[in-house]
Amino acid sequence: MTAVFPDIWPALPEIFLACAGMALLMIGVFRGDGFTRPIGYMTMVALLLGAILTMGYGTGRVVTFNGLFVMDAFGVFMKVLILVAAALSVMLSLSFNEREKMARFEFPVLMLFATLGMLMMVSANDLISLYVGLETQSLALYVIAAFRRDSAKSSEAGLKYFVLGALSSGMLLYGASLVYGFAGTTAFDKIAALFAGGAHPSAGVIIGLVFVAAGLAFKISAVPFHMWTPDVYEGAPTPVTAFFAAAPKVAAIALFTRLLIEPFGHLVHSWQQIIIVSSILSMALGSFAAITQTNIKRLMAYSSIGHVGYALVGLASGTQEGVRGVLIYMAVYIVMNIGTFAVILCMKQKGRMLEEIKDLAGLSRTNPLLAGAMAVFMFSMAGIPPMAGFFSKLYVFLAAIQAQLYTLAVIGVLTSVVGAYYYLRIVKIMYFDEPVEAFDKIGDDGMTGILVATGLFTLLFFVVPAPILNYAAAAAASLFAG
Repeated sequence: MTAVFPDIWPALPEIFLACAGMALLMIGVFRGDGFTRPIGYMTMVALLLGAILTMGYGTGRVVTFNGLFVMDAFGVFMKVLILVAAALSVMLSLSFNEREKMARFEFPVLMLFATLGMLMMVSANDLISLYVGLETQSLALYVIAAFRRDSAKSSEAGLKYFVLGALSSGMLLYGASLVYGFAGTTAFDKIAALFAGGAHPSAGVIIGLVFVAAGLAFKISAVPFHMWTPDVYEGAPTPVTAFFAAAPKVAAIALFTRLLIEPFGHLVHSWQQIIIVSSILSMALGSFAAITQTNIKRLMAYSSIGHVGYALVGLASGTQEGVRGVLIYMAVYIVMNIGTFAVILCMKQKGRMLEEIKDLAGLSRTNPLLAGAMAVFMFSMAGIPPMAGFFSKLYVFLAAIQAQLYTLAVIGVLTSVVGAYYYLRIVKIMYFDEPVEAFDKIGDDGMTGILVATGLFTLLFFVVPAPILNYAAAAAASLFAG
C-alpha cells in the first residue's frame, strides 16, 4: 500500500503555531527571563498571524490526516475567536506579571501551546484527535494555573484543576472506549454514517456518549461538573483567569457542539435531555450562587457557569438556528469577558491588586471612564438592551422556542432576571456608594485600547450586527451540510 502524504494546508495555522512556540521557547532559553516582554509581544504576533492564516481558508469542508482533522466554516469562526481571545489575554498579562514578579518567558509560550491544543480540539474529527487536542490544551493550562509558585492560593488552584481535570479525562476516555467498542469506530464521519443509515444505537453507545459529554462538561464548567471553577478562578493569577474564562471555554463549546451535531446528530433525542438538564442547572446555579459573592473573581466564575448554561440552551435545540445562537453567544461572551477582566486588572491601589466588589465603591467619581466601561459590561452580561449581551441571549432563546423547548426558554429568561441583580449591584456600588481610595492610574500596554475596543463593541453591536450574524449562520450551516 502506497503512503499518501496528507494535505497540510487546512492545518497550516496549527503547524505555524507549533513551530512558533518551539522557536519562542528556544529564544527564551538563550535570552533568559529578561527577554519575557519581547517574547510576549512575539507570541501575540504569532497568534494574530494564526488568525489571519485561519481567515485565509475558504468556505468548503476538507478532511485530512486520514480523517482525524477537519476544516470548515465552523472551524474558521471558532478558531478566530480563540486566537483573538488568546492574544488579548497575553496582552493583559504583560504588566501584571512584571508587577507581581512572575514574569518568566515560559508564561506566554504556555499560553501559545494551550491555544494550539484548542485549535486542534475545534478541528477534531475523531475521538482520538479530540483527546490529543484536549490534553495538549489541558497540560499547559494546569501549569499556568499554578504559575505563581510563591502563592498558596495559586498552587491550590493548579492542583485542584489538575486532579479534577485528570478525573474528567478518565471519564472522557472511558466513554470514548465504550463508543469504539459498540460502534466499531472512533471516526466522526463513520459514526454519523452508521446512525444515518438507521442503525439503532445500543445502550453501550449511549452510555459512552454520556461519559464523553460528562468529560467535556467539566471543561466548559457546566453543572454538575463546575466545582473547580470558583476556586481556580479566584486562586489563579488574574490574567490566567481571564484566559480561562475566554479561549478554553470557546474551544470546549466548539468541540462539544461538533461532537453532538456531526457524529451523534441523528441521536439528538438521546442526548437532548442531558443538555437541557445541565443547561437549567447551570443557569440556576450561576444566577443564585453569585448573589452572595464578595470577591469579583469568584462572582465572574459563577457568572461564567451561568453563561455556559445559556449557550447550552442553543445547543439543546439541536438545530442549525440553535448552533448559530451558540456561535453568536460565544463571540459576544468573549468580548464582554475580556473587557470585564481588563477592568479587574485595573483594580489596584499603591501597586496592590484588589479583588473585593466593595473596592469598586464610588468608582464613577474617582475614575468615570473605568466605571462607564464596567457598567457597559455589567449591563451586557445581564442581557439588558441595547447591549450585545441582550442579542446573544435573544438568539439562543429564539432557537429554543423554534425547537418547542418553551420551558427551557422561560427558565432561561427567569434566571436572567435573577442574574441581573448581582450585575446591577456592581453598577449601584460604583455609582451610588461613597468612594473609597482612588485606584492607581491605568498603565499602558494596550489596557486602555482593550477597554475602549471591547466597550464599543458591546455598546454598539446593535448598529452593525450583520457581519457576526452572517458568519455565524454560515459556520452553523457548515456543520449541517453533511
